Amino acid sequence: MKLVRKHSKHVGLPPGSLVHVGDRKIEHPKITLFDYSLERWEEKPLDDVKLSFPLKETSSVTWVNVDGIHQTDLLEKLGTGFGLHPLVLEDILNTEHRPKYEDYDDYLFAVLKMLSFDDQTGDIHAEQISLVLGPKFVLSFQERIGDVFEGVRGRIRSGKGRIRSMGPDYLAYALIDSIVDSYFIILEKIGDRIELLEEELISHPTPNTLQTIHRFKRQMILLRRSVWPLREIIKELQREGSPLIGESTDIFLRDVYDHTIQVAETVETYRDIISGMIDIYLSNMSNRMNEVMKVLTIIATIFIPLTFIAGVYGMNFRNMPELEWRWGYPAAWLLMLAIFGGMMLYFKKKKWF
Repeated sequence: MKLVRKHSKHVGLPPGSLVHVGDRKIEHPKITLFDYSLERWEEKPLDDVKLSFPLKETSSVTWVNVDGIHQTDLLEKLGTGFGLHPLVLEDILNTEHRPKYEDYDDYLFAVLKMLSFDDQTGDIHAEQISLVLGPKFVLSFQERIGDVFEGVRGRIRSGKGRIRSMGPDYLAYALIDSIVDSYFIILEKIGDRIELLEEELISHPTPNTLQTIHRFKRQMILLRRSVWPLREIIKELQREGSPLIGESTDIFLRDVYDHTIQVAETVETYRDIISGMIDIYLSNMSNRMNEVMKVLTIIATIFIPLTFIAGVYGMNFRNMPELEWRWGYPAAWLLMLAIFGGMMLYFKKKKWF
């Protein structure tokens, strides 16, 4: 999970140059069209993006989703048909963009981060989502097939809820809301793993525990980089009062803004917990080291006088009076045992072990 990427492909190029920055995640782009109104809906794949151009002038809502953004000619054709600025196309192709929002008068442009959680490895994968909101259309650009928008598609197909009676601004809100809701699912899974990690940290921490803590710390950095700009994006959508966003949708944006604040606060809470885990781990390791050193110090302290006695009577000088004494050997043992027992009683009284 890289936090800093290289942007050498853009060095020296003029603004608006269409160069794909990032990994190519699928072989061939896939274009899907949703065109709907209150009475009808249509869903179909498009072999040629030009087929969607006439729909932007109709009274229905048109949603064009592009999976796979590495083909610059496809995006250039789409940008020409829907009147997108070259800088917008450049931002769509640069998959390492920070989440952002821009108002181009005729349409609104936003870059978001869609996250997914790998249950096997515990890793978080980030994918850039670009949204363009026009008077009668919404364009979404993804890096690969698979997203969190299936609930939105299901509501369009079934006609449940208010989505088919609302305009493209509500569709854009619904897509943003799906992304924010997916953050809650990821945070819930991370929270469960953090609880297990806390139990492991208290009971039997290992070097692998520290590696897991650092992995969670990097995941929190990724989540924070995705969530905090999103909060500002939604705030800008509410504040500017664009004619492309109706009053009926504004209240829903306030709701998703509250959800974003909640996600951001949860991320900060987890960051504090994980930072505390590192301190707890280091304290546990220090305490264990202190316990080991205390035991070794006690053993060394006990054997210092015993070694002294053994050293003195191991010199074997001829005129040492105890060498010829019949009870000298047992007496030396009794003296050493007495010293050992006395020191053990003293250490136990001091509660050193």
